[in-house]
Amino acid sequence: MAKDPLPRAVPEDVGMSSERLALLGRFVEAEVSGGRLPGAVVAVARRGKLVALDAYGHRDKAIGARMAVDSIFSVASMTKPMVAVAALQLLEYGLLHMDQPLSTWFPRFADARVAVMDDSKETIVATVPARPIAIQDLLRHTSGLSYGRSGTTVAHKAFPLSSEAASREHDGDALLRLLASLPLPHQPGTIWEYGFGLDVLGLVIEKVTDQPLGLYLWENLWRPLGLDDTSFVLLEDKLRRHAKALQPELIPSPTQPRKFESGGMGMFSTAGDYLRFAQMLLDGGTLDGARILGRKTVEYMLADHLGSAIENRVGGGSIVHADHGFGLGVAVRTTPGVVRTLGSVGEFSWPGAFGTYWWADPREELAAVWMACTPAPAQRAHYRYVVNSLVNQAIAD
Repeated sequence: MAKDPLPRAVPEDVGMSSERLALLGRFVEAEVSGGRLPGAVVAVARRGKLVALDAYGHRDKAIGARMAVDSIFSVASMTKPMVAVAALQLLEYGLLHMDQPLSTWFPRFADARVAVMDDSKETIVATVPARPIAIQDLLRHTSGLSYGRSGTTVAHKAFPLSSEAASREHDGDALLRLLASLPLPHQPGTIWEYGFGLDVLGLVIEKVTDQPLGLYLWENLWRPLGLDDTSFVLLEDKLRRHAKALQPELIPSPTQPRKFESGGMGMFSTAGDYLRFAQMLLDGGTLDGARILGRKTVEYMLADHLGSAIENRVGGGSIVHADHGFGLGVAVRTTPGVVRTLGSVGEFSWPGAFGTYWWADPREELAAVWMACTPAPAQRAHYRYVVNSLVNQAIAD
């Protein structure tokens, strides 16, 4: 039996309704019985107390394996917030700062260029020098190092489609060489566009610390927080806990090798582990006596870093996050309305492409994690909307 990630409480003791929270379970059970969802794990905490940690359906429906609360999921871009925290630790140590050019660590980026395209965006007619790509740009997706799938221009099409595709084809050094050789679709610091910022930042962390990214994270984040099931590699004893989609081929096998530890999408984790990570941020950088970040650093991470000068395309990275701002590694909610989900100003979150999702709401002292294998874009967006509503409607105070 997996241990609880946080101390348990009766929902009513922390201002939530057991009756209304049960609506979430009934919804998930209906989706599983209707054959639309293989299974899921849901974790919810309020005021630092666990009010729900439930498993539904199958971890692997093809062999009849039931889902368990400690099932392990490929969390894809939910890797990014953890890598952002690692980089902010290095800021606290004085080893990085926000204006530091990427070329400090990888000089080839000093010669980066930006594409000048014709009106059709199908031909590059010239290139111009790029502004320096700063560490802050990597953290907030304003580096210009875009995913190929983030746009349709000829400049976008030269880039690898995603972190997933890049990590299968290139090792870290080869990816850096490729990215530095390509004209950027736009000037750094001008447009939020989803891309390779956190992959490159992970390689910066390796350069600064002289350690593999996974080892640094283990020593400085995962082990101090007790995240025993979070990693870049699933060893044999944990492979049997890996959750699969109804069409398993749509999610890469954990045994399929990657050529580097991708800071953009490479991690595996559980609902309980990720809930502890979220709670650490809600608690100002500390949990159970382990100080991961200083309070002011967490406040800085969770502030909006786009402002009015940067074109906001956050909805292009995750449709659920349209009209959000963006902090360092996470989307941040800047308005009580306009956006299409329930929540409070200051809420922060980011999803994973294979169906996982989490958010934390400091005003409500609420954290929730949704772990499921639903890689189809429309389906995963649907579950994010509905789970958000069902958790928030259970707040009773």
